[in-house]
Amino acid sequence: MSEPDWLICAREAQAIAQTGLAYCRDVYDRERYEQLRALASRLMAGFVNAPSERIDDFFRAEQGYATPKVDVRTAVFDNRGRVLLVREKIDGDRWTLPGGWADVNLTPGENALKELREESGYIGEIRKLAAVWDRGKQGHPPDPFSCVKMFFIADIVGGEPMTSIETSAIGWFGRHELPKALSMGRVLPHQLARMFDHRAHPDLPTDFD
Repeated sequence: MSEPDWLICAREAQAIAQTGLAYCRDVYDRERYEQLRALASRLMAGFVNAPSERIDDFFRAEQGYATPKVDVRTAVFDNRGRVLLVREKIDGDRWTLPGGWADVNLTPGENALKELREESGYIGEIRKLAAVWDRGKQGHPPDPFSCVKMFFIADIVGGEPMTSIETSAIGWFGRHELPKALSMGRVLPHQLARMFDHRAHPDLPTDFD
């Protein structure tokens, strides 16, 4: 599923403005990049029904060369072939794979295991990188920023089930028993289905794009 053209244009304009502001030295160029960022904010705000000032605050917080953000997700399964999902408080108690934004000074795999431990209480060990997907190509709801989503398959090696300040419940779900209330900004049904495929066929290559 493709993203709407307005979102692609607004995001690209913001990225050009952000990168330009990071490297320009001419006061007139800086003024032009700030105008471009303001236009990107207005365009985004017009479609997401939010004040352009609020969008502009988000964009101003992004500095340096514009690159995609990195989101990590971890799929672990029990001996009955059920996948572990957690319920996110911030998203109306909707279900998702444990995960979140990658932190600096940690590898993608370390980030995935950290999120698994923090959100579910379980300690894991990475088995494979199952997928590296561009968020915008997957059918997630529109988002102001470009994002790469990394999905790992892991085994549980310790810990015990425990909710956190971010999660309200932990559950195990079979392939045909997945909850309807998914956190669609974080995980989609076809992505979960693909994790079941990777679990059943460990020799599958990593999915990408």
